[in-house]
Amino acid sequence: MSESRPQHQSQYRGWLYKWTNYLRGYQKRWFVLQNGLLSYYRAWRHRSQAEMAHTCRGTINLANAFIHTEDSNTIVISNGGTQTFYLKATSEVERQKWVTALELAKNDAHSEPDSDEEEAPEPDKNELQNMLKTLSSKLEDMNTCNDLISKHGSGLQRALTELETLNNTDDAGSKLKVVNERATMFRITSNAMINACSEYLESAQGQVKRLQKIVHFEQEQRMKLEEMVEQLAKDQVSLETQAKRSMHSKVSDNKEMVPGSDEEDFFDALDYQANEFEVALPNKQPSHRRTISDMSVDSQIIPDDRSSVSSDNDEDRDTQEARVYSHINTDGDTVSQGNSKAVAKKAPERQLTSDSQGSRGSRRPVIPLKPNYSLNLWSIMKNCIGKELSKIPMPVNFNEPLSMLQRLTEEFEYSSILDKAGACEDSAEQLVHVAAFTISSFSTTINRSTKPFNPLLGETYECDRMDDLGWRTLAEQVMHHPPTAAQYTEGKEWILWQEFSMTSKFRGKYLQIIPLGIAHLMFKKSGNHYTWRKVTTTVHNIIVGKLWVDHHGEMDITNHRNNDKCHLKYSAYSYFSREKPRKVTGVVTDAGGKAKWVLTGTWDRKMEGAQVLHVDDSNKGKPMFETGAPFVIWERRLLPPGSERMYHFTRLAIELNEFEEGVAPTDCRRRPDQRLMEDGNWDEANKCKLRLEEKQRATRKRREAEAEEALKKGEEPEVHKPVWFEKKKDESTGSMIHTFNNRYWECKDRQDWSMCPDIY
Repeated sequence: MSESRPQHQSQYRGWLYKWTNYLRGYQKRWFVLQNGLLSYYRAWRHRSQAEMAHTCRGTINLANAFIHTEDSNTIVISNGGTQTFYLKATSEVERQKWVTALELAKNDAHSEPDSDEEEAPEPDKNELQNMLKTLSSKLEDMNTCNDLISKHGSGLQRALTELETLNNTDDAGSKLKVVNERATMFRITSNAMINACSEYLESAQGQVKRLQKIVHFEQEQRMKLEEMVEQLAKDQVSLETQAKRSMHSKVSDNKEMVPGSDEEDFFDALDYQANEFEVALPNKQPSHRRTISDMSVDSQIIPDDRSSVSSDNDEDRDTQEARVYSHINTDGDTVSQGNSKAVAKKAPERQLTSDSQGSRGSRRPVIPLKPNYSLNLWSIMKNCIGKELSKIPMPVNFNEPLSMLQRLTEEFEYSSILDKAGACEDSAEQLVHVAAFTISSFSTTINRSTKPFNPLLGETYECDRMDDLGWRTLAEQVMHHPPTAAQYTEGKEWILWQEFSMTSKFRGKYLQIIPLGIAHLMFKKSGNHYTWRKVTTTVHNIIVGKLWVDHHGEMDITNHRNNDKCHLKYSAYSYFSREKPRKVTGVVTDAGGKAKWVLTGTWDRKMEGAQVLHVDDSNKGKPMFETGAPFVIWERRLLPPGSERMYHFTRLAIELNEFEEGVAPTDCRRRPDQRLMEDGNWDEANKCKLRLEEKQRATRKRREAEAEEALKKGEEPEVHKPVWFEKKKDESTGSMIHTFNNRYWECKDRQDWSMCPDIY
């Protein structure tokens, strides 16, 4: 029985069950939620704050925490990298009370700055204007008092002069009365002047302190930026020097090669000829190894029903590698390394060309050209360092006229790869095409350094291309904290659904985006069900230099029907590496870990696959894979002419925001700030964007107030429910995921949008 005692909105206390690693089970603990901190104790009867601090077993800060539920009783709280609490309530009602209290405490932690922030407040133009208005008003009062003093002082002086010149006693009495009246008025105005001066002095002293804090804040931010830029310049000079030395050393090594030696028979793995390269082998751990739990130092061991995930730091992985070689003679036969004897088995002949564009119909070929607007970068960046990307108020100058929901749809630029995969009879060969599809989704980012619009809660996007491209998709923003989008796409031979969320931080030099959601793909004919998670994306040169994007990390694609796996390694760009930039390698293995196919290429150009013909395990440290002739699985198409003035959009991206009749009122195409930006009216777009964000904040505050009132009454608070998706437990991964409820296209046929919220 959970004994919980609600206090005011930032305090909550009660019993919960917490997962402990050393006992591998849930233990009952007393939890106290206060001032944005959730702490737990073995006992709850404490007589002093000192005793509470001494017996506290752990504390988590809710300011930047992720709070979500996995089943009817479980709550998971993670602060994005250092701690994760797995908690269980005794009932679903008790769990909902705790979730609501945690969300309210989290919002309070964001809205109430701590003492350090009060010492260094951020400057506000409206506050400075109000300060000037206050001082001007006080100064005007002082001028008015000064005029009155001068007026009454002159009257008093005249009355005294007339009194001195009088000889008649009766007249002197009347004049003395006038003098007293004049003196009284002068005294009143003098007191008023003294009070006005005191008020002005008091106000000025307070405003000066405020101005000193603002100036101090500006100075600190400027010093941070100067140090950052100076360090960037030093790093650039150092890297350029070392890169030149490395290139000089490489040229010297090439000159020293003996003509006619065996080394001339080997080519770079990325020349797409007969080649030799290395691939990373899958770890013998559960797939999809990046979850919130793995970001926790407090939870090195997690419950068995939780999926594990890869570390964001590639250096932390103990990865095994294999050497791959494929030598092809003029007849196309594979040749074994070390001699020229042909292998009896001939490589299968395939030639898959780049995907056809398909019939685009009468869709628009261009969008309005991007205007050339100047922007004060410092005024934006000084308030962004160390903050979550989704919580930074960015002007549209940093955006592109697409929503994040449309960027998810843009991943189907090369959807024909999935159509080819659906025709494959062999599951391992099918997995090769699925891997190529996941890689192709990154190719559209090679020149794209702009940021998509953050979707509003309840915002949707539909794209029906069944007639020309063979698929249709629907996406909806289903959560606001953390921002989460759900998408469901149906092709003729396959279905893909995913829940996309991310964590991101701006660190001055670079911006790092770490995806958290899992993508699912199922083929209708074979029933093969694949899952994967995207790798980390980093945007470099945020302040100095040209922006550029890199994708790095390791990805596992798992077939849950027969346990085939594909392990992909995205190599991070380095000045000191001799590898070609943006390189991707991979190996497909069966359930027994036997290598079947290898992949090599780059995520911005093309990928090739080759079937493994023989594995040499004589070298225990690094096995050798002999493969057949490689063939092109995917190749990137050229961008449309003039794309550099159209945000470097692909053909599909140009068509995504084209207005269509009959879509839902919450569709991205109807979003006014995004439409104004695409039309080139950026000033109006910024005003409209601010209005929409304020409307969304007001709606969120109203929900929070209603939830607080419901808790006080002991009722179940109402939470936001997506219109087109439902949260259910995924049978493959065991986690909760938003799934499509299959109602959207029926409602579109009837044009029944009565359930859609008013978000624009």
